[in-house]
Amino acid sequence: MQDFLLLIISTINAYMSNYILLFLLISVGLWYTFKTKFVQIRCFGEAIHKIIDGLSFKGDKQKVGVTSFQALSNALAAQVGTGNIVGASGAILMGGPGAIFWMWIIAFFGMATIYAETVCALKTRKIESDGTIKGGPAYYINTAFKNKFGKFLSAFFAISITIAVGFTGNMVQSNSIGFTLYNAFGVPNWITGVILVSICWFIFRGGLSRLSSVTEKIVPIMSYIFVGGAVAIIIARIQYLPDALYMIFYYAFQPQAIIGGTFGEALKIAVTQGAKRGLFSNEAGMGSTPHAHVQANVTNPHEQGIVAMMGVFLDTFVVLTLNALVIISTLYTSDGILADGYKGAATEIVNQANLAQVAFSSVLDAGLNEGFGSQFIAICLFFFGFSTILAWHSFGKINIVYLFGEKIINVYIAIALAFIFVGTIVSSDFVWEMTDLFNNFMVIPNVIALFALTNTVVASCSKKTN
Repeated sequence: MQDFLLLIISTINAYMSNYILLFLLISVGLWYTFKTKFVQIRCFGEAIHKIIDGLSFKGDKQKVGVTSFQALSNALAAQVGTGNIVGASGAILMGGPGAIFWMWIIAFFGMATIYAETVCALKTRKIESDGTIKGGPAYYINTAFKNKFGKFLSAFFAISITIAVGFTGNMVQSNSIGFTLYNAFGVPNWITGVILVSICWFIFRGGLSRLSSVTEKIVPIMSYIFVGGAVAIIIARIQYLPDALYMIFYYAFQPQAIIGGTFGEALKIAVTQGAKRGLFSNEAGMGSTPHAHVQANVTNPHEQGIVAMMGVFLDTFVVLTLNALVIISTLYTSDGILADGYKGAATEIVNQANLAQVAFSSVLDAGLNEGFGSQFIAICLFFFGFSTILAWHSFGKINIVYLFGEKIINVYIAIALAFIFVGTIVSSDFVWEMTDLFNNFMVIPNVIALFALTNTVVASCSKKTN
């Protein structure tokens, strides 16, 4: 039965990714890049200063919402997850090293998209008398279309994101965590599931303040550890770095040379893999991270909009790129097992779930203890996936409240915990396809509303930057 469902869902996803998703993501990214006069370039320095000025690990509690840095940490908790490791690995395996180039393209234009999402979310949010903030795409979709069509679109989005991130998305995270911990330490998947559920239950019950306090500490630390390990490997393989960079650009336009098939078919696979995994990684255009940024205690939407842009930059151009360079410089170079592409004996050794572990192990195991590379990735992936679970749960919770009110929160938590546990023991292919399906569904109503709210976004950007 699962194989039959997998075939149907993968067919739908292939059509949406190859045509609808690619068109919508590139269109809205291009639209806002030009409408905001390249805000991702003009305001890059301003965004860096804003983040540095707000950098804090104290977990200061706000009367309304959270600090700008806490909001960014919550967003990065969602963005910097298994998509950077497992998602990028899948894109490289299926589309070749050139898929990373297309992930960069999606991310560059996505920086303008996420700016627009954040501005729209802050412009339309509602602050209750007790300081509770309600906002996100479901709210700005209703603002864009004040009729039955708007209600339908907002409900469709709210249902899709609840399933995509609150349920199936967190299955992806727990699935990747369970698989890598088993590979590295031999921990049975069900034990990983029990531990994850127990920790998540404690944090879920603490609400937004507890979640923000956890993510603002975990996200920077886990990023530093992973970046440090990746940089160490790249330095160890520094002679192969020029080749790795060359392959990213060369195979972006000549993918058939590494993944086989005809030029047209190979190019389509490279581009769509980059777009699909790029979306899952940085989430620009998907409508998820505005739920984190809308909680920021700021008075000007532009200020948080440029901070949100940096989330995409850090996610894709820093963390994901370092992971890709490690994989390509160790496995795709002349002495690597994938030098001739993903074929032959290589298919029996690596897959998207363990590719990063194999890459890191090829260097760390030789220089340190055997198995250290696999263990390093397993630990990083645990914290990446765990932080994403926390953030995505809160995004789903916001939309459950939008749909049904506070009365079913405990039911939502129970279902979410069940999905997290099940994710550690089911097929990874099925989990990824289910998540891709609802990620794709989220994009459609979100992008439609973003186009409709163009004047709102441009006015906010122009008022601040002209």
